[in-house]
Amino acid sequence: MRVVQEFVKEDIRISVFSWNNKYIMKFELGPMEQTFKLSEMDVLEEKDLEIFWTGGFFEKVKQRFKEMGDSFRAETENL
Repeated sequence: MRVVQEFVKEDIRISVFSWNNKYIMKFELGPMEQTFKLSEMDVLEEKDLEIFWTGGFFEKVKQRFKEMGDSFRAETENL
C-alpha cells in the first residue's frame, strides 16, 4: 500500500492510499471513520482526487460525521 497523501482539513484527517489498483480515501474525525474506494482507472491524475475534499462531496462527508457523532453520543449516553 502506497501513501499518496495525508493532511488535516477542518479537523478531519484525510488519508489517500493507492492499493490493488484502487485509491482508498479515508476520512477520520475522532472515533469515526469513512472510507471510499475508487478505481485508479477512473482518475487521470492523482491531483484530480482533490475534488473529494474541496467540493460538495466533502460537505456531505462533514454532514455524515455530524449524523454519526449524534448517533454515537446518543448510544453512549444510554450505557
